[in-house]
Formats: sequence, structure tokens, C-alpha cells
Amino acid sequence: MKLLNLSILCTVSLLVLSGCNASAPKPADKAAVDATLPVITLTKKGIIADMKSIAFEWKSIKDPRVIGMYIYKRTPKDKDQSKLEYYDTISSRFKTHYVDTHVEPSTRYSYAFKTFSKDAEGELSPIYNVNTLPVLQSVSWIHSIAGLPRSAKIIWRPHVSERVKAYIIERKTFEDSKWKRIDEIEGRLNAEYIDADLEDNHVYLYRIRVVTFDGLISTPSQVVKVVTKSLPKSVKNIKVSKNLPKKIEISWSVNKPKDFAHFNLYRGKDIDSSFELIAQLQKSKFIDKINEDGKVYFYRVSVVDKDALESENEKKSVMGMTLKKPKAPVILESKFNGSSVFIDWNDGDHRIKEYVVVRKHKQGWFEEKIKEFKNIKHTRFIDKGLMPDSTYTYIVYGADKYGIVSNPSSEVVIITPESNKIVQAPKNQSKTTDVIQKTTTKQQSKELVQPATDLDLNEI
Repeated sequence: MKLLNLSILCTVSLLVLSGCNASAPKPADKAAVDATLPVITLTKKGIIADMKSIAFEWKSIKDPRVIGMYIYKRTPKDKDQSKLEYYDTISSRFKTHYVDTHVEPSTRYSYAFKTFSKDAEGELSPIYNVNTLPVLQSVSWIHSIAGLPRSAKIIWRPHVSERVKAYIIERKTFEDSKWKRIDEIEGRLNAEYIDADLEDNHVYLYRIRVVTFDGLISTPSQVVKVVTKSLPKSVKNIKVSKNLPKKIEISWSVNKPKDFAHFNLYRGKDIDSSFELIAQLQKSKFIDKINEDGKVYFYRVSVVDKDALESENEKKSVMGMTLKKPKAPVILESKFNGSSVFIDWNDGDHRIKEYVVVRKHKQGWFEEKIKEFKNIKHTRFIDKGLMPDSTYTYIVYGADKYGIVSNPSSEVVIITPESNKIVQAPKNQSKTTDVIQKTTTKQQSKELVQPATDLDLNEI
């Protein structure tokens, strides 16, 4: 039972009587020696050494003359290794245990004891040489798992000592000069640790120390290396259209990784603006439908694997654009001969396949009528039968084969006189004005003024 009590005291340091006590008696320089005073005798297993403490147990002192005991100690750092120096005092003869916690691991110490009475000191006990235990070794086996996405996994064999309370995880990179303590895992039976939020394709070094319940820290374990998973390779040869109506087509080439998940397609209004994710795709082609002519967007494409790692894309922005509107027709000449209007314009854009003339007829202050003349295949428009005392405004548009309508031409404004000033158009138009075509068939005239229904100008 005594030995069990001594072991408990040594392990958890519940009884610490070490260190010199200024109020306790100290041996005199020239003290009287009484050989009849009892000499301290240790029990059969009266010394237990640990890494940071040494415990002693001795037989109880029955002599009532004894007031206490002096403890003498020699350390490797003492200059005079031939003798022991006074170290501490025990002020009660009833005490039978002492624990010295001012020791270092793997170190040899020497101790001796002496009883003392009110007037004298007993003889010095035999010298006891004690070696403290070496520093606790860390775990015997440690292993790393590499190739994880922005993470590292460390596993180890739980420590055999039941004194172990926790594991200290230390990390270091090749750029670091010192090890960093990144975590402490409670519980001796724990056997793994996952380090997250790491850099991609980066090398990390790990080691483990164990911590005992009394705060002792072991030597470091073997060092293991982890390389985190690299990002997927970026896409190549991104091609973007610039001449398609109402859409932009994007395509690219890439060697898909084995754990390919999808492509991310980003779009921004400007190369330096923020980009938003507009599609997640399985194929390397996308059509961005845009209901706007000449609209410019910038695109980025990235590869995403099944671990949600995404390739770099910020450095590869490409510009795409929908087909622009055709150039607006330019009015060359407009005339009013008293009853008809003649408007001529140039064919300013080879894309234009037909023209549209929009006429606004205003009579009075408030009444206004709008009429569209579509499917015009020529660059001249003739409007007959104008009403007197009215204001007519004409605007010409061009439309390409996709139905994209150009910007408007400049306005042509005709103000007709009052009814008694309207004149009849001459029968021979070729003699009426030099801007009227010499030959205009009835069929052509009818085609020029006939409104169509298959072209929508709502976007003008």
C-alpha cells in the first residue's frame, strides 16, 4: 500500500516538498552530531524516478527527539562533485515521503538524508544515486495521405502509455524556418488528423508530440510529407464569335482530367469588371443568346473536378460580340413636287437586303398617324396622294437577312400647303423633276408603297 501511494504521488505530483523553504530550519555550519539519532532508511522500493520528478519513501521515525530531516542533493551542474549540498528541509518526523520536481529527464542526481533534533544532527544517510527517465517518446508509427484537395490527412498508432493525454500536431513548409503548433487532439486513442484550407499543389511536413496528464511533452515523432492535390489544367484555344445575330458562340479545347466534373463559364461586361457564373457545362461549347445587337461581353472558362477544385481562369479573358446593326441609310435627296414626295438614299451597307420607310402624318396639333412601308428593294421611295395642310416626317431603315434593323436615317420633313395650293402631278413624270426616275412601272410604284407585315420594327 505504501508503494502504491508513492507511485501515485510521483505520477501526479500531489505531494511536492521540493525547493528550499526560508522559514524551515537549516543545518548549522558547526552543528553537534548525535550518533544516537536515527538514520533514515529507505523502504525496499523507496525510490521511483520519472522524467521530471523523483520520489522517495522511508521508514517512519519513532524517536520523539527528531524534529525533522535535512535533504542533501548533488546535480551534474554543481562545481564540486565530491560532496552534496543542503537542498531542503522536512519539518516533521511523521512524514515518510518526499518528491523532488526540480529535475530534468535523462539526468543523474545524488541524494542523502539526515535527521535533526533540537540541539544536534544525526549522521548522514547513505548516498542514493538516481537517474531520471528519458523524455517520453512520441508515437511509434505515423503515416500521411497525400493528393487530397486542399487538405492533408495524418494517421498514427495510438501511444501505448496510458499517461498520454493528448497529441500535439506540428506543421512546417520548406519556406518556414520553425515548426508551428497547429492543433492539439485530446484523447490517447485518437489516431488521425485532417488539416484543411491548405494551398493547392503544395508540400507540407508534419510531426506529432504527445502530452501526458502531468504536462510532460514527448520528443517529436518521425516527419511525414504531404503534397496537396493540384488544380486541373486550364482550358486552351478559347474561341468566341463576333458576327452572329443575337448570340455569341464560345468554344474551347481541353484534356479532361479523370475526375472531371464540369466546366464553369463566366461572363463580364468589361475585362476588368466582376465576372458572374452563367453556365456549368459538360461540353466544350456554349451559345449565349443575347437579344441585343452589337453587344460586347468578356468570357472566362475553367475546369472543375469532382473535389470542386477549379483551374485558373483569371488570366484568360476573351471578347465576344453579337452582330452589329447595319449602317443607317444616308439620305441623298428629297423633293416635293406639289402632290408627291421623292426620297433617295445611298446603299451604305452591303448587308442590307431591304428597306423600311416610316411615315408620320400630322394634321393639326394632336392627330398623328404612323405608317410603315416595308419590303422596299430599291433606294428610292415615292409617296403620292399627300393631304393638304399637313406635316409628313419620313425615316428610312435598312434590314439585313437576319431581320436586324439599322439605326434610323436622318428625318425628311415635308409640309404640304393648304388645299387650294396643291397642284396635280404632271402626266409625264420625266418632265416634272430631274430627280424622278425616267421609267417607273406601275408595278414598281405599287411595290414601293405597299406596306408589308413580315418585318417588326418594335426594336427601333
